[in-house]
Amino acid sequence: MSQFDNMYLDLCDKILSQGIKTEARNGITYRIPGNVWDFDLSKEFPILTTKSVAFKSAILEILWFYQAQSNRVQWLRDRGVHIWDKWEVSEDGIYRNPDTGSEKFFGKEWAGTIGSAYGYIVKKYNLMNECIRKIKEEPENRRNIISLWQDCEIPTAVLPSCVWNSTWMVLDGKLYSFVEQRSCDTAVGVPFNIVQYAALTCMLAHVTGLKPGVMHYEMVDVHIYEKHIDGIKEQLSRRNDALPAPKLWLNPDIKDFYEFDNSRELKDIKLIDYQHLDRIKFDVIA
Repeated sequence: MSQFDNMYLDLCDKILSQGIKTEARNGITYRIPGNVWDFDLSKEFPILTTKSVAFKSAILEILWFYQAQSNRVQWLRDRGVHIWDKWEVSEDGIYRNPDTGSEKFFGKEWAGTIGSAYGYIVKKYNLMNECIRKIKEEPENRRNIISLWQDCEIPTAVLPSCVWNSTWMVLDGKLYSFVEQRSCDTAVGVPFNIVQYAALTCMLAHVTGLKPGVMHYEMVDVHIYEKHIDGIKEQLSRRNDALPAPKLWLNPDIKDFYEFDNSRELKDIKLIDYQHLDRIKFDVIA
């Protein structure tokens, strides 16, 4: 079985048994303070098999952030991805939270976007270009950081970045990533985020002539929403049925990060032999 399934289900067990029940802004959660994982990407690509994970949607979202460097939700919809529809600013410049009914005026200039978050920050501060340049030209650099948490941008971000920081290190021909996530929706967000940053690490290693090393993944507020508990228990019951991990395939002809196909076909980034159990429906909570 995949190593990630065991790690993930152990974490779910821990949250259900030790988590502190808390009334959050968007519902009741069970929370623990922190979790750290290490993924050796040379040995296994981490994606769950005890439920299906929408690989293409996850990769298209990470390309939306770092390759397209966009905050426009239509970019994702054009590719059949609707995971950000809930956070789109309306044409009148107002964001209306569909779960809580709350409203916030951002301004018509932000219509059709998620405000000043994620891809907007990557583009404004030239973060990805600088990251790639440092990997290639300054592999010994200890300041290769992509920070999506810019205080001046928070007031106009519909949802400030959950995975907010990544640090990149080159050592002995391998690319290592150190990823930090402030808010960790264990049922919905975490499986997506792990896939995304594992794939991003592999993609950047691929286009810079390196091999993928270890992804060090640090989580802070680790929680399960009360609404997700039944689904998590269903997944826990599948532990003994977990399947082997798949392989990540990247088109060997791609030499530039910005050349990876970002159409809905995702021609240059694929999973080989991804076997998984049935989907478990978890509502995305805004």
